[in-house]
Amino acid sequence: MRKLLLATDLSEASSSATEEAFDLASRLGASLLIVSVIDPGSLLLPGGRFRVRVDQVRELREQLAQELVERGRRDGITVSFLVWTGDPGDMICSAAEAEHVDMVLVGSHGRGAVGRLFLGSVSEHVVRNAPCPVLVCRPREVHAG
Repeated sequence: MRKLLLATDLSEASSSATEEAFDLASRLGASLLIVSVIDPGSLLLPGGRFRVRVDQVRELREQLAQELVERGRRDGITVSFLVWTGDPGDMICSAAEAEHVDMVLVGSHGRGAVGRLFLGSVSEHVVRNAPCPVLVCRPREVHAG
C-alpha cells in the first residue's frame, strides 16, 4: 500500500480514524491524503438560510488539515489534503478513485443500526461504493483508571 485516504470532518469524533491513519501510514511507509467534505446541507437552518458560510467552514478545515500536514512532517509521513464541497459519501468515493488510493480510512460515529436508518451513514456509503478496501474506525473507548 502506497497511498491511504483519510476521510474526516476534522472533528474530535474523527480522532480515532486520524490516529489509525497516521499509525498505518507510518508502519507501511505510505503517503496519506486527507479528504474533508463540506456538506452544504448540514450548514442550513430550518428556514433555508445558512448558519455559517461555506467559505468560513472551508477556511477552518484547511487550517486544521494544515496542522495534520505538519504532524506528518514531524512523523516522516507525506501528508496532503483536499477540502471538497458536496455529498460526503459520493465525494470521498470520487476522491479515492481520482487519486488512485489503495485504501480509505473513515470514522464511524457509532450510531448503530437505528441511527443509520434515520440519519444515513457516510461510512456505510463509502464501504459499499469505494473503488478500494475501506477500514472503518470506531471511536476509541475511554477506560477509567
